Order: sequence, then C-alpha cells, then structure tokens
Amino acid sequence: MVARIRDGDSAAYGTLVDRYTALAHRTACLLGAGHEAEDVVQEAFVKAFRALPSFRGGASFRAWLLRIVANETHNLVRSRRRRAATELRAASLAPVGDGDPAAQALSDAAGAALLDAVRALPEKNRAVVVCRYFLDLTEGETAEVLGCPRGSVKSRAHRAFARLRELLAEPAKEAVGD
Repeated sequence: MVARIRDGDSAAYGTLVDRYTALAHRTACLLGAGHEAEDVVQEAFVKAFRALPSFRGGASFRAWLLRIVANETHNLVRSRRRRAATELRAASLAPVGDGDPAAQALSDAAGAALLDAVRALPEKNRAVVVCRYFLDLTEGETAEVLGCPRGSVKSRAHRAFARLRELLAEPAKEAVGD
C-alpha cells in the first residue's frame, strides 16, 4: 500500500487514513489529547504523508503512524503544561453481559476506579499501560510508538502494575477500616 502511495496513488493514502483514523484518534485520546485529539490525528496524518519517503518498507505502518500520533500528543500535552492532568476518555471497558444492573454498576465503578488509577501514574508508565492494554499493542509496537527499548516497556509496565495494585488496594483498605 505504501509503495502505491509513493507512486502517486492518493486514493491508497485515503484507504490508509480510513483504516487507521479511529485507532489514531483513540491513541491520541488515551495519551492525553482530550478534546484536541482530532487536531492531533489530522496533524499526524499530514506529517506521515510528508514523511512517507523515509518510511522503511518492511516496518509496521501502524506502529510508525502511532509513533507520530504519540509524538504529536506529547507535544500538545507539553505545550499545555498539564502533564499530570491528561485525559483518558476514549477507553471503554468491556460491559458486564448478563444484564444484571447491580453487576453493571459494580463493573462501572471498578472501571472508573481503574481509569482514575491509570491517570495517577507517571506519564511514561501511563503511556505503556495505554499502549499495551488499552490499544492492545505488542511490546515491540509499544516500544516503537513510545521511542524506547523493549526492556523499558517491560520495566515501566512492571512499575505501573505495582503502583496500580497499591492505588486500587487503598479504597479496599479504607472500606475495611470503616
């Protein structure tokens, strides 16, 4: 597909845009773009189009594009000087399928607690959790998207999960103490 685009087939680029827009938008939202995600995605696709000559043929276009989206989002968050207050509004957790309203309420509460805990993580650890578990990227794709070694992805994920366990255990300890 990239070869067709390089040969001047603009419809092929339209196909790639159609294929990856939702994922790019979700990535931008989860990494902190919030209501500006559409702008980030649009800028990322423009930059990707301009940089296509530098794209390595055997590489993953998906990971390459998401790296651009991640960089654009990082630039946005940094320029807003609100690193610690990024939004994770695009993450959707699987709903409870049995139709039980009480179970659904518990699931919704657990999902909200999880998202709050993820928001509380340091940016680098949060980005790894978002890529690996909200976007379902492989370790290699996550490393490429975030521009870090695979080992860093593993260690950041380990630290993130240790912190998430602490954060999610705090309300349970408080409830037992009441």
